[in-house]
Amino acid sequence: MKIHLIIFAVLIAGFISYNVFFEAEDDRINTIINILYASILFAYISFMAFALLKKMKK
Repeated sequence: MKIHLIIFAVLIAGFISYNVFFEAEDDRINTIINILYASILFAYISFMAFALLKKMKK
């Protein structure tokens, strides 16, 4: 489970660094990138929860 938390921390750091340093010029494209990145983050959260529940079941 520790590796999942490290990967999640890297994803969060990437999201923050994108929004602080590497924003796109067009607001529409920037919004699309933020929505896609947030979707990936939420999908990874659900994957971690599924993995934890599966591990607890054993």
